[in-house]
Amino acid sequence: MSHRGHAEDAGSAESVADAEDASRTGQADTDGGTLATVLRPVRAGNGFEEALEQILQVVRLGLVPEGERLPSERELADRLGISRVTLREVLKVLQDQGLVASRRGRYGGTFVVPRTAAPGEDELRRRLKGVDVEDALRFREVLEVGAAGLCATHGLDAARAGRLRAALADTHDAPLGDYRRRDTRLHLVLAELSGSPSLAAQYAAVRATVNELLDCIPLLVRNLEHSQRQHTALVDAVLDGDADGAREIMREHCAGTAALLRGFLT
Repeated sequence: MSHRGHAEDAGSAESVADAEDASRTGQADTDGGTLATVLRPVRAGNGFEEALEQILQVVRLGLVPEGERLPSERELADRLGISRVTLREVLKVLQDQGLVASRRGRYGGTFVVPRTAAPGEDELRRRLKGVDVEDALRFREVLEVGAAGLCATHGLDAARAGRLRAALADTHDAPLGDYRRRDTRLHLVLAELSGSPSLAAQYAAVRATVNELLDCIPLLVRNLEHSQRQHTALVDAVLDGDADGAREIMREHCAGTAALLRGFLT
């Protein structure tokens, strides 16, 4: 599931535009620097997700008007503090979602596509009605970080460690359509192993809400690969008894998911 083909086309168009007319980039900065307020250096841990969130905000807030060109690839990468490879993967996602389009040639670049009502928009509105997205994401983070810390602090016996390893293994090489179910199971197992039935019950409830939101956004291969690396590091930290490390990895993991949901849904 490689992004390279389309991403390289976008990169070719951008490099021509960079060389021939850099002065036309950053149209939105003419309003007094609004674009600079939204686009800021991302954290290393969730570079792809946070870059996607910020560029989605630029598009959805109309900071670059429909039909106009985004800032050049060079400028975007510099503002976000990411590599052009990562940026091209972000732009590929936006192209796949029909939000931007790449044009080649002298006046090429990445342009904001005029918006139309998306096929699932009514369903999206239904799912978001009455849901406080920020509250759900923050509560989820508190519960998950707490569960990870408890498991690492108190330790897991051989049987419970085996359950956690098995849940992690089940997510590896999962079919794309079944990934979220297996991912959910891994997180539920961790909550159960925390030793707090109340925490596990609350987590199951909030995770159901989060899954409703996740079903409204696309599955992104780059994000799933990143999540898997975080899952592996998290399980290692828990089994090593590294409570601080487990909490920090889980906090970063939750932040990556939150960045995607905020980008697509808010």
